[in-house]
Amino acid sequence: MMKSRYRLFALVVVVSALFLWLMIGLSSAQTATPTVVATAASGVGGAAQTGTNWIGQFYNTADLTGNVVTTALFPLGLNKNWGTGAPTDGNNAVVPGVNPDNWSARFTTAVSITAGLYDFILSADDGARVYIDGTLILDNFSNTGLITQIATVSLAGGTYTLIVDYNDKAGSAVLQLSWVTSAGTPAPTGTIAPIATGQVASVRGLALRTGPYKGASLVNVLRPGKDYTLLARNTSEGLYTWYYVQVGDPTVGNLQFGWASGRYLTITGTPDILPFAGSSFDQIDGAPDVGVTGTTRSVMNFRIRPSERTQRIGQIPWGATVSIIGRTIQDGRNFWYQVRYNGQVGWILAAYVGTRGVMDSVPIR
Repeated sequence: MMKSRYRLFALVVVVSALFLWLMIGLSSAQTATPTVVATAASGVGGAAQTGTNWIGQFYNTADLTGNVVTTALFPLGLNKNWGTGAPTDGNNAVVPGVNPDNWSARFTTAVSITAGLYDFILSADDGARVYIDGTLILDNFSNTGLITQIATVSLAGGTYTLIVDYNDKAGSAVLQLSWVTSAGTPAPTGTIAPIATGQVASVRGLALRTGPYKGASLVNVLRPGKDYTLLARNTSEGLYTWYYVQVGDPTVGNLQFGWASGRYLTITGTPDILPFAGSSFDQIDGAPDVGVTGTTRSVMNFRIRPSERTQRIGQIPWGATVSIIGRTIQDGRNFWYQVRYNGQVGWILAAYVGTRGVMDSVPIR
């Protein structure tokens, strides 16, 4: 009898141990990290590259049709989550004149890439497509909603023109592009290969200004003997093409941008494919009054922009009162005034205007 009870007790112990072992095994199987065998991103590795000095041309249509509304710069690559508002540029400033929905843009850059096999990774909401030297490698331009695509591309090495077309139909807007070497090997660092560069010629120094006009504010001086990267162009002054110039080294963070006249630049590369770009002067004609007035001391030519080469709106008579709503500076002095006169906004030379009010309240352009 005792032996039977002992055998029954032993059987219960064994069964209980087996049950406990089974439960522990099941629990471990449920919490262990699974091994990923393959995903859409398998093989992606290395340090991601994004390119620099992208130039975006924006349209108020979802299919890149119509006129270019404005041009914006993205110095550090395309990595933007715009949300549901209007798009911002590479410095997080709102891109003027672009709809919060139903818009599109074409982004262009040139980059030098070492020979190898690369994974190009594109995430977009809504649609986007990517070209390398005119060859389409990724295309979800008709997409609605967030999607990520990867294309593995073999590059022989050299300078490549990258183009990204993007559209936002409605709702959230996201655009991210990067590339890495395939199979997890270290990614060679892409270096800037400018579409065009310029060297100062025939003068000892060339003014770098806030806009593509002789009367825009002076921000720096370009010197001979150095190649400056040209990012965009503008012909609104009429006589000479002006170029949007990068000054400084992006690797140390001392970048500065401004406009320089092509009259005194010797240009190498292909400047004819640089995009046309507007400037901040195109966005300030609706600037408010700030309580500062001026009295003209001569008959003044009233111009659309701060340069005697730009279109003349009309003339302002001697002794007229104008509202001063903006100004440019050079050598620490007021250079041109943006004024409102008889309901029109334009620019006159500051040297022939007497002022009344707190000039520090007038914004410098």
